[in-house]
Amino acid sequence: MRLNGKTALITGGSSGLGAAMSRRFVAEGASVVIADIDDANGEALAAELGDKASYIHLDVTKEADWAAAFAGIETVDCVINNAGITTAGNIEQVTLEQFRHEFEIDVVGVFLGCKYAVAAMKERGGSIINMSSLAGIKATADLVAYNGAKAAVAIMTKSIAAHCGKSGYGIRCNSIHPGVIRTPILDKVLAQVPNPDEVYAGWVAVHPIGRIGTPEEIAAIAVYLASDESGFTTGAEFRIDGGSSI
Repeated sequence: MRLNGKTALITGGSSGLGAAMSRRFVAEGASVVIADIDDANGEALAAELGDKASYIHLDVTKEADWAAAFAGIETVDCVINNAGITTAGNIEQVTLEQFRHEFEIDVVGVFLGCKYAVAAMKERGGSIINMSSLAGIKATADLVAYNGAKAAVAIMTKSIAAHCGKSGYGIRCNSIHPGVIRTPILDKVLAQVPNPDEVYAGWVAVHPIGRIGTPEEIAAIAVYLASDESGFTTGAEFRIDGGSSI
């Protein structure tokens, strides 16, 4: 029960990494607010998890949704900015509309989540966890928009950590950088390419550990960052990537 008594808001919480974190956080004693635009899956997951979980509709690109979300939470100890998309394509293929859409969700959404989290937690402290990616550290030719967005999340996390530390808020802000993880978003990426089997095999090959990761392995590091165990940890990049950044 490492998170006993804590309340966490998790965006993109109804599936993939978000669902794994929601389940693990409840198992560790936390109350979880599952925030998503997928109302059916979000409500179903909240019902599955019982009294410790609730669901709210939250479009991370809309400030009004963020304001409403925090207005409905009495106290919050952890905010996980997990909602995101992955746009496949190189600089010649990605359109301006696609690029802006990627940044609107993966960067603007994280910015708003951090802004409201800081306002809510600065009197009592807490933990902000931003989901970046190995793609925010290591470039790939065919992920120009995603590389840019996740790199922005990584450096923005450090800026927020520095500000909260300098201000004496007791708020820690860290980023998680997964390698390739088997989630629904991975299936969406594979659906965008003409050779999915070849792409999948290539992903496995770049991980020295010999496989891709699981959502539960990302949830484990999120528990650490949300817990009091990580009290001396802020502005850090946690690479959970099977060794692919070696």
